[in-house]
Amino acid sequence: MSHIMGVSQFEHFFRQAASLDVDKSDLKRMSDFLNKKIHDLLLMAQAKSKANEAPVIRYIDLPLTKGLQESMHQFHKLDVALEVEPILQQLEKLPPMDLEYEDELVQKLPDILGGMTYALARTFKIVDPSLKNPQTKDWDKVEAIFDLLV
Repeated sequence: MSHIMGVSQFEHFFRQAASLDVDKSDLKRMSDFLNKKIHDLLLMAQAKSKANEAPVIRYIDLPLTKGLQESMHQFHKLDVALEVEPILQQLEKLPPMDLEYEDELVQKLPDILGGMTYALARTFKIVDPSLKNPQTKDWDKVEAIFDLLV
């Protein structure tokens, strides 16, 4: 199974972003979470694109909150590189959209998913500042928060 980042990159990223120790099982959980959330964002963008009679799903139609945009900026500061191709491979596994993706949107996918990953890591620490190794109950709490907001 492919993921948007490898195990060692994932472990390093979570240590850098939130001083958390994660492992391979957490990588699968994160990938499932990101797939669900990017699909949610794309569905909302598609609805807006259609309402604006755009022929494609546009980057400007994504509902990127101020907080997510700030997380994207923080992700850039960590100097972690995500590739577009593994992200597109993950999107192919999701229910298809009615519209194609605009080129700008495709090119920004690593930034969006990087920001979401950064926000995910930071949310664990907000929920429990002493947390070192997220367990299922921690993942459930954080995912529930994201489900309310994204």
